[in-house]
Amino acid sequence: MHAADPPTGPATGTGPEELQADCARCVGLCCVVPAFAASADFAIGKPARHPCPNLLADSRCSIHDELRPRGFPCCTAYDCFGAGQKLTQVTFGGRDWREAPEVAASMFEVFPVMRHLHELLWHLDEAQSLDAAAAERAELSRLFTEVDRITGEPPETLAQIDVPAVRRRVTEALRRAGTAARAGSSGPCAELAGADLVGADLCETDLRGANLRGACLVGARLSGMDLSLADLTGADLRGADLRGADLGGALFLTQAQLDSAVGDRHTRVPAARRLPQYWT
Repeated sequence: MHAADPPTGPATGTGPEELQADCARCVGLCCVVPAFAASADFAIGKPARHPCPNLLADSRCSIHDELRPRGFPCCTAYDCFGAGQKLTQVTFGGRDWREAPEVAASMFEVFPVMRHLHELLWHLDEAQSLDAAAAERAELSRLFTEVDRITGEPPETLAQIDVPAVRRRVTEALRRAGTAARAGSSGPCAELAGADLVGADLCETDLRGANLRGACLVGARLSGMDLSLADLTGADLRGADLRGADLGGALFLTQAQLDSAVGDRHTRVPAARRLPQYWT
C-alpha cells in the first residue's frame, strides 16, 4: 500500500536488522541508479539512472539465480546495507518510481546518499559491539544517533548532505575503535592500510591484527591465513583466495566482501556472516 506523501520529519531507532538489504521492500534501485561498464564484473554496460535490462516489472532480477554464470558477479556482492528499503518505504512513503515518475529523479539522486549513510551506520553498529572499543562507545553511539537522524530527513534535505564530511567524522571514530581492538592481537599488527596487494601471495605473512583498511586485495592469495582481529574496513577482496582462511575474528568484514571473494567450506567467517552459497 502506498502512502500519499513521504514523511516530513526525521526517523530514528534504526536497528541491526534494518541495516540488511530487504529487496522485497525496495523498488530495484540498485538495478537502476548505478552505471556500470561491460567488464569482468558485468556482462553488459548501462548508463546511470537507467534500468538494467534484467530488471523485471516487479523489481526482481530475471537472472537472479544465474548471475555469476551469466557474467554478473558484482551484482551478487552488492549490498545497500538496507538503504533501498529505507528510501522506498520511509523517505518516499512506499512509492515506486515507475508508478510515480514525478519522484523518480529525486529518488535516484538521493539513493547513493542513503546508501553511504547506511554503510556508515552498519560500521558504527559493528564498532559498538567490540569489547575492546568500550572507551569509544559513547562517541560511536553519538555518531550513530546523528547519522541515523540524517537518514530520516526528507529527500530535499538528504540531497544537500555533505557525505564526505560525515564520513570523515565517522571514519576517525571507527579507526580508533579498530586500533583499540587490534591492540589485543597476539600478532604483529602489520600496518597495510591502503596497500596495493593485487595478486599478492600473502600466505607467508602474519596478518593477525593487521590494519588492512582500504587495502586492494583483488586476487590476493590468503588461503589458510589467520586474519583474527585484522581490520578489513573497505578492503577490496574481489577474487581473493580465502579457502581455509580464518576470518572468524576479523573486524568490520561485510557480507558483500565475502560474496566477492573465493572460499570454501573450511573458511571460517564471523558468526553474523554466512558462507556464500557458491563456496559450498
